[in-house]
Amino acid sequence: MESLANLESFVKSAEFGGFSAAARRLGLTPAAVSRNVAMLERNMGVRLFHRSTRKLALTDEGERFLQAIGGSLEALQAAIAEASCEGEPAGMLKVSMSVTFGCDYILPRLADFMRQYPHIRPDYHFENRQVDLIAEGYDAAIGGGFELPLALQVRLLAPLHVVAVASPAYMQGRTTPVDPSDLAALDGIVLRSSRTGRINQRIMCNAAGEEMAALQPETLVFNDPAAMCRAAILGLGVALLAMPDVLPHLAQGTLVRLLPRWYADLGSISLYYPSKSMLPGKTRAFIDHVVELFRRERLAERFAGSLE
Repeated sequence: MESLANLESFVKSAEFGGFSAAARRLGLTPAAVSRNVAMLERNMGVRLFHRSTRKLALTDEGERFLQAIGGSLEALQAAIAEASCEGEPAGMLKVSMSVTFGCDYILPRLADFMRQYPHIRPDYHFENRQVDLIAEGYDAAIGGGFELPLALQVRLLAPLHVVAVASPAYMQGRTTPVDPSDLAALDGIVLRSSRTGRINQRIMCNAAGEEMAALQPETLVFNDPAAMCRAAILGLGVALLAMPDVLPHLAQGTLVRLLPRWYADLGSISLYYPSKSMLPGKTRAFIDHVVELFRRERLAERFAGSLE
């Protein structure tokens, strides 16, 4: 029977295109990964990689072996991790989430999660982008405002509503806007999409079903919502930001909401994860933790920008 370490080293080297990248993912040295792969090749009696100083490429035999392994290695890893901890959820948990959302809502509850699941090792990635769960090796991600592949499993957590905010100091002496068209008269802190390079244009709506474009002057242009929020707090203009990003600042009074009955609906904040017939215990534990957090703290209700 081939060792799990040898198989892991082979699969990760194939996935990431080199021993060094595989070593970083596995927490080993490149030399150790190279030795494991060489031992696997020696035991099998075939060469699995073409090696050069510049890159690593699978041989035909390596391609066939990688396809034959399929998803069985991941299932085996999960089974070993859980069995070694007497059935408790265990292993490295790699999750992606936005910087502000993760720091404000998920990170403060991490201590409770770790006390409940001491054998899970969180590997949280704070990033404002949509990740490829399969290709990048994530167990789950939290995000919104984009379309998800049909192959993924999705749990809807809350509406993703964008609202207009500014600091009290900025609004002092200025006319309060009545509808989204009035934002044209105020300094705009706008978002440039990192994916398309274009300025994001928002259509706002209200409970009566009316819709109106929010055409802001491009006074300040940023590519990150956290920077936009900071600029708004500093009194530099009006920003259109997601409710989770501004809720703490609205509570503290460092920001005020303009146009309280208007919001832009960008869909839902979702927790998504690979579609698997046997979900690892660590991923199931994280899903349950996040769903319970939203239920207990009524986050779906608090994140809604709509007012009746």
